[in-house]
Amino acid sequence: MLAPKPPSKQQHWLVTRILGALRNNFFAGVVVIAPIGLTVWLIWTAVGWVDSWVMPFVPNYWHPDSVINRTLGNTRGSPDWIEVNIRGVGVVFFLLFTILIGWIAKGLIGRSLLRTGEDVVGRVPVIRSIYNAVKQISETVFTQSDVKFERPCLVEFPRKGMWSIAFISTPPKGEIRDKLSDECSGQEIVSLFRPITPNATTGYVIFVRKSEIIELDMTLEDAAKLVISAGLVYPETEAARAARLAANGEGP
Repeated sequence: MLAPKPPSKQQHWLVTRILGALRNNFFAGVVVIAPIGLTVWLIWTAVGWVDSWVMPFVPNYWHPDSVINRTLGNTRGSPDWIEVNIRGVGVVFFLLFTILIGWIAKGLIGRSLLRTGEDVVGRVPVIRSIYNAVKQISETVFTQSDVKFERPCLVEFPRKGMWSIAFISTPPKGEIRDKLSDECSGQEIVSLFRPITPNATTGYVIFVRKSEIIELDMTLEDAAKLVISAGLVYPETEAARAARLAANGEGP
C-alpha cells in the first residue's frame, strides 16, 4: 500500500493563508459585534432591573397581560388567558410617576407636604443623614446646569512621580475653599475626580493646587475610554487623524 504524499509547499501556504484570513475576519467581527452586543445587553439588563422594582407596585389592572386579555375578553385563569411580559413597561410607569411627582412637588400643596415629610424624616437620626446626603447629591446633579467636569488632566497620584488621569470638577467652595486658600498661600485650588480602572464611576475626590496639574487637550470621552480600557485605548492625535484622512482621500 502506497503511503500518502505529504502536502506540498504550495498547499501548505494556501492552508496557512486561508486560516490567517479566517482568523483576521473573526477578530474584525468581534471588534464590530462586541460593542454593539455589550451595549444592548447593558440596556436590556438595566431595563429589566427597573421593571423588577417598579412592576410590583403597579396594580394588576394596568399590567400588559391584564390589558391585552381584558381587550380580548379573556378572564384570568381561563384556558384562553395569554401571558404577556413586555420589557420596558416598568420604565414607562417610572417616568410617568416621576413626572407626576415633580409636577405635584412644584405646587403649593406639594411643597407643603414635602416640607412636612422632611420635618418628620429630620427627627430620625440615621434616616435623616441618608436622606440629606442623597437629596444634596440629587440637587447638585439634576438642578445645577453648570455642574459638570470641565476637562481631563494629569495629577501626581498616589505619590510624587506617579501620574494619573483625573477630571477637573467644580471649584472648591465654602469651608474647604477658605481652609485650603490659607494653607496654600492664596494659590488657586482645583477639585479633581480621580476615577478607578475599569469602573470609572468610583474614585477619589482630590483638592490640589492648579499649578500641580497638567491639563490635557483630549476630550472627556477620550479620557474616560483611556481609563476604562486600562490604558489600552488612546485617543487619536491630530497628526494621526490627518494622515488617516489623507490616506482615505478625505478632507480634514
